[in-house]
Amino acid sequence: MSGTSAPSFEIGMSAAAEPKVPSELMVKVAYPSDNAETAVQQYRLYRRRFLGLAGFIVLNIVSGWPRPWFGSIANQAVSELGYTLDRVNWLGNIMTCACMPVVLSIPALATHFGLRKTCFIGAGCLVAASWVRYSGTSRSLSPNHSYALVLLGQLFSAVSQPVFLVLAPKYSETWFDLRGRTAATMVIAIANPIGGAIAQLISSRFASVRHSILGLAIVSTAVAPCVLLIGDAPPTPPTYSGSTASPSLPVLIKALFGKETAPEPHMEIRERIDFAVLLLVFGTLVATSNAFALLSGQIMVPQGYSDHDAGLMGATLLLCGIAVAVVTAPLFDRVFTTHLARTMKLLVPIVAGGWFSLIWAVKPHNAAALFVIMAIIGASSLTLLPVALELGCEVTRNAQGSSALLWFIVNLFEIIFVQVQGALRAGPGGTPPLNMHRALVFNGAFVLSVALFVFLIRGKQVRKELDERMQRRAHQPDVPMQPISRTYLIPQSSEEKVPVQ
Repeated sequence: MSGTSAPSFEIGMSAAAEPKVPSELMVKVAYPSDNAETAVQQYRLYRRRFLGLAGFIVLNIVSGWPRPWFGSIANQAVSELGYTLDRVNWLGNIMTCACMPVVLSIPALATHFGLRKTCFIGAGCLVAASWVRYSGTSRSLSPNHSYALVLLGQLFSAVSQPVFLVLAPKYSETWFDLRGRTAATMVIAIANPIGGAIAQLISSRFASVRHSILGLAIVSTAVAPCVLLIGDAPPTPPTYSGSTASPSLPVLIKALFGKETAPEPHMEIRERIDFAVLLLVFGTLVATSNAFALLSGQIMVPQGYSDHDAGLMGATLLLCGIAVAVVTAPLFDRVFTTHLARTMKLLVPIVAGGWFSLIWAVKPHNAAALFVIMAIIGASSLTLLPVALELGCEVTRNAQGSSALLWFIVNLFEIIFVQVQGALRAGPGGTPPLNMHRALVFNGAFVLSVALFVFLIRGKQVRKELDERMQRRAHQPDVPMQPISRTYLIPQSSEEKVPVQ
């Protein structure tokens, strides 16, 4: 890339010191080269980055509405539209299923079309989903025909929502520097849960389900033009990583399985373990929160709480988390800059303990304790959300690919959790009828067992170290610096220089 210094690769050692290795040589990878003839990249920030950030935030909020929209009005949808509870659950599940292939395709779309055009695709699907969904509420339709159209609308939503989720870390990397990157990822990432919180609060406030879906359509159409605020990339990058293209998703998958790749996307075994643990922990915690949003009414109503109470509890989880995340995210950019892994080791057990406690807390006349537990879970969970996304970028050095895989595993786990918990619902003869106590036992035990794996994470922030070194070099180009070096065993047939890919 013009204006950037490329990695250099030194193969072998001096003839006097070289050990006899018949089939492979030690390959030292240095990022970046210290060649004095290489031009030094200059970095710059642009104010327009905040316009794109605002566009991402608004679109993420509203694209997050459709999935939990029916969670707190599930029983009302059964009575007004003639659906069954299982069918209402599938209005969220179908989005989850469709999101899985969509999130894996987004890195390729962004590479081919760019950030801006990919976001246009997401905004267009957001509008189409809204009016297809509303057309399904026509009183002239039978319940089956009505359900088919609403389900189709949810499928369109399954295209729009992942676009703004997956591209959040890449937008932050492309437009923000080290003192704002985590905060930018945070505000974009939590915008989607904000949408979920708003959806649970307002979806049950309309006079009917039909009016509720119409309100969703009007707001979705009104915010779609915010996509015009999003740009592809600044003329001058803010950091070294912001100046480089993310490797493709297949390259990242090969690196995760230890297959041979170009040296730069290569991942050490410790980095692969870190990302595998991150996938498991992140997928479990986010999927648990999403499943609770979908099932909140079915969990709480049999215990004597109203649909509105259930919506308030889900909203408490999200809104408390948002408040704490807004305060903590800037600290990770400016104070706790190297403490992403330690933060996860501190907060993940707290979240797991909160979900586990619901086994005993979900009972009649216990609203105060439930709201406290929801607040604790939310404050810890949403603080972890940007931390996990940024840590995924650090250990893989691939913002688009790591985000896609993390959200893919979230959707996979969410399908499993919703289906298993729905199957564990008590029958009409339960005490109380249709209670979900067994589902809470499954959820709490699973989360608690997965949380133990977080202590295996090392979480070395290689991307950040590289950006810091490159920024120091940009300010002091004549001062030599120590490169980030890693040594691999790569089969070679001769001591030739390996060109930069």
